[in-house]
Amino acid sequence: MGLHEILSDIHALEQELLVFERQYGIRSETLYAAYISGEEPENDEWMLDFGEWASVYKTWLARQSDYRNEIQRRQERQNSLKGLVQVAAA
Repeated sequence: MGLHEILSDIHALEQELLVFERQYGIRSETLYAAYISGEEPENDEWMLDFGEWASVYKTWLARQSDYRNEIQRRQERQNSLKGLVQVAAA
């Protein structure tokens, strides 16, 4: 997966996370910490949303790691932003 694809995934996932955050009024990291510790939502109707939300957040974390690793790999070859900045085609 290239840098452009990773960044596109990050942006799409962030949009999904924002929908959940606005709907439930908490940040994704807060939900995820509670979810992985086994905390149940107070309303059973939220169970599917919370599971999906946690999954999207976990994928977002993985893509963030992919991004950092790819940037680090590229910067090891060239110690600057030169060559990293790319203007997307309109």
